Order: sequence, then C-alpha cells, then structure tokens
Amino acid sequence: MSAPAPAGSTAGLMDRIYRHQRHIYDASRKFYLLGRDQLIDGLQPPPGGTVLEIGCGTGRNLIRIARRYPSCACYGLDVSSEMLATAQGAVAKAGMEKRIRLARADATDFDPQALFGLPGFDRIVISYALSMIPPWQGVVAEALHRLEPGGALHIVDFGDQGGLPAPFKAVLLRWLGLFHVTPREDLPAVTRLLAGAAGADCRVAAPYRGYAVHAVAARPRG
Repeated sequence: MSAPAPAGSTAGLMDRIYRHQRHIYDASRKFYLLGRDQLIDGLQPPPGGTVLEIGCGTGRNLIRIARRYPSCACYGLDVSSEMLATAQGAVAKAGMEKRIRLARADATDFDPQALFGLPGFDRIVISYALSMIPPWQGVVAEALHRLEPGGALHIVDFGDQGGLPAPFKAVLLRWLGLFHVTPREDLPAVTRLLAGAAGADCRVAAPYRGYAVHAVAARPRG
C-alpha cells in the first residue's frame, strides 16, 4: 500500500463512519447495493488490461473482478485508511496480493503514475461511492481523465427511485441519511455532460425501477 494521503475532512469523516462499520459492511450492504455484480459482468476489460476501483472500500468488488477476469491487473484506491485496512486483509485472505494493489488517495485528484506506476486504466469502476463523496462531480471528471484510449468508466449508485412508491423513497432516504449517503439524482445528466466534455460516449440505465443508476462512459480508441 502506498504512503497515506494527507487527511482532509472527507477522509476523517469516512474513517469515523467506517471504523466499526467496516467489519459488517459487506454483510449489511449486500441486500440494498443492487447492480454491483451486473456492473462487474459488463466490464469486459481487454486481456491483460487494468481495472481501477475508486472508493474500493472493503475490497469486495476488486476480489470479484480479479476472479472474473484472471488476466487483468486490479487496483483500488480509497480515502479511508480504516476501509483500506479491511480491504488489505480481504485481499490477503483471498491470496490475491499479486493481483490487487491498493492505495490511499483523494479521488478528485490522484496520480496513477505515482500510486501504481501506470499512466491510466482500461476500466474504472465507481460502485456506490459517489453518494458518499460531497465533491462527486470532481471524482467523475478525474476518472474520465484517467482512462486510457478505448477505456470505459462504469458507475453504479442509487438512482432517483422514480418507478417506486413515494413512501419507499422517503424511508430509503431517511435510512441512507443515517450513514451520510445522499443519492445524486442529477448523476445521469452530470455524467453525460462530463463525458461529452472528455470526448467520451455515455449511456445510462435505471434498473430496478429507478432504484439504481448504471452509467458507462467510453473513450474512443483513436
């Protein structure tokens, strides 16, 4: 793991939230972080390609990605040292220290060359992290900037619940608020705008009747 990044207000908040939650995070979240495995199935990185997860948390997704695409090298970054400690343990337990590298960094401004010795990545994943990062637009912009030609950014997060009953949405928002989670209802529009500015094609879906949003922004090869 690389040297710690300077601790800011977001890093401190994440460490406070996850200092204890990290031990039960995967067990408690699997019932409502919908669409993560479908995102992984759709990555389809090139053989020998590179995959970065921003906000890698416990390492759950990275381990699945590494198993699903055994020829690829996987990387993860997170601002929370508490979560990275859990991820490091999970990666070691899975016997994947040589396949998965982790680093602490600010997702709005990171240097892949300094962190991992790479200029960019073939695939970048952001799974249910933008709803916890106040400057989330900057994270999307930075991720697009770090894609290799022909690369793609895959995002899954909470949607606007537009196809679900209003009482369900109200209860969900109150529950998520307890964990400092705020669904970004303008995520589709902002992602399309930022992708266009970066010269990337963008497609957006709203699975589970709008419970989730799944966006893919792909850079052209040439």
